[in-house]
Amino acid sequence: MVKQVAAKLNGKSALVTGAAMGMGAAISEVFVKYGAKVCMIDISPKVEKKAAELRGKYGAEIVAQMADVTKPEDMKAAANAAVKAFGRLDVACCNAGVCRLGDFLEISDADRDFHIDVNIKGVWNTCKAVIPDMIKNGGGVIVIASSVTGDLVADPGESAYALSKAALVGLTKALAIEFAPKNIRVNCTQLGYARTPMSEFMAKQSNPDDPDSIFREMAKGIPLHRLAEPAEVGELFAFLGSDEASFLTGAQVVIDGAATIRESNMGV
Repeated sequence: MVKQVAAKLNGKSALVTGAAMGMGAAISEVFVKYGAKVCMIDISPKVEKKAAELRGKYGAEIVAQMADVTKPEDMKAAANAAVKAFGRLDVACCNAGVCRLGDFLEISDADRDFHIDVNIKGVWNTCKAVIPDMIKNGGGVIVIASSVTGDLVADPGESAYALSKAALVGLTKALAIEFAPKNIRVNCTQLGYARTPMSEFMAKQSNPDDPDSIFREMAKGIPLHRLAEPAEVGELFAFLGSDEASFLTGAQVVIDGAATIRESNMGV
């Protein structure tokens, strides 16, 4: 069994959406590593398998809940499950998201609305579900997974995704201001490229015959010459969710290996 390390999240309880795999699973594991109790939320039944894996690995207190972030009633039930299990909810990680590439003139309204429903309304529903308990208990933290895409950069074919992720920056700032008097901090992460199931799906969309070529090209444009590991992003979520970030709210934290600050396409 893996022992929990220095417990900067010891005694805190967290809810993580999109937790069955990829980034959400990594965020959940990092939170557990630092001593948090975690409610893992996903639309997929695989979330229970991942929760069982982390329980066995860390001996941690974890509950799994199947829920659809696009349904307000599901998220209220998930938040209630977390509070019932842990007594309170300290941190909410709004991680669940989707991406489908498509030329603007060809992408369907259904695909546009899919991004809006999951990426925007899903975060909206999660925040509405968790904030009342945070107010009741004197405060809390919300960490929203935005992206460099939309707010800082964009590529052809990303219009729907960019639209949805840029909206989350505005939501972060609005919620940070509105709930600061209630001692609720709200920040967003802006991730560049990471090797996740979502990025693998995007790579297959872009080049079905050789998706790995997409990752090689991505790495060339990153000064650190690699993609982020999901656990590295999990560490950022853990920092933002901890008391170490106690004066940080309304912030956009870019984690992209310096990819968006290059002045030119010349190598470094």
